[in-house]
Amino acid sequence: MMSGFSRSRAAGLLAGAALLTTAACGSGAAETTATGSAQTSASSAKPEVVAAFYPLQWLTEQVGGSDVQLTTLTAPGVEPHDLELGVKQVSDIQNAALTVYIKGVQPAVDDAVAADKSFDAATAVTTLPAGEHAEEEEGHAGEEEHGHEEEIGYDPHIWLDPSRLATVATKLGERLAAADAAHAQAYKDRAAQTAATLGTLDQEFTKGLTTCKAKTLVTAHEAFGYLADRYKLKQVGITLDPETEPSPARLSEVAKIAKAEGVTTIFTEALVSPKVAEVLASQVGAKTAVLDPLESKPSGDYLSAMRDNLKTLQTALGCTA
Repeated sequence: MMSGFSRSRAAGLLAGAALLTTAACGSGAAETTATGSAQTSASSAKPEVVAAFYPLQWLTEQVGGSDVQLTTLTAPGVEPHDLELGVKQVSDIQNAALTVYIKGVQPAVDDAVAADKSFDAATAVTTLPAGEHAEEEEGHAGEEEHGHEEEIGYDPHIWLDPSRLATVATKLGERLAAADAAHAQAYKDRAAQTAATLGTLDQEFTKGLTTCKAKTLVTAHEAFGYLADRYKLKQVGITLDPETEPSPARLSEVAKIAKAEGVTTIFTEALVSPKVAEVLASQVGAKTAVLDPLESKPSGDYLSAMRDNLKTLQTALGCTA
């Protein structure tokens, strides 16, 4: 039988519980069930978006703004082609509202994404073939693994043409708007602003590369096909893929082209060994300069790095503008 003290204490606890229940029901901010609280938290959370590597990270930052929670799969200083996904990164992709990638750059990402929750940026633009000597490089590959670009049949470096990237920005705004209707207009507005900014950059390149004495780019690997296509230049790549060693025949061919066309600069890259380019430069009496393919985060951002590339091209090609 319950003592008077126990009955009194129980009554107090019941009364307190009743007051808490009444307060919870009367508050507009509180939820009456644990499920309701979880739903409120989920509905107010920012959508998780994954960017595969730096240029797509920059673009998603511009278009997504503060309305998204952004994760990037490739760390600064890491060659994107070398990416191997860890358990957490696979989980990030699976849980994301949208993964922004380019098919063919990172096979591990290609395998991990879901079609209904991903945006292949290359599908938003007209792509170019893999490279002028893809068949030759494939012939020398023997039983070795072929380069990624040979496998997909097109050049994935679309971000090196600001006009194409502007088109991608617009499409990305539409995809983010569809994934997060509450902020749809904000995504579209930021996409339009980003496209306009890239349009200005495109005009700078057009003006800056119009009056060049030379038009041939000899590059460490064929990453600059879209830039060359947009600004009426000719790209001659030592290799198609940065992971592929050029054949002696290819080196000899590039040396002949460089000499015949009076090339004064062989372009190297920050994340790729410059040794082969330096050997070629010594053979043809040229110097070397770094032309950034922007596959990893530069010291500044996409816009500043592209403008640095423009200055490097103007010096190497003898442009007067």
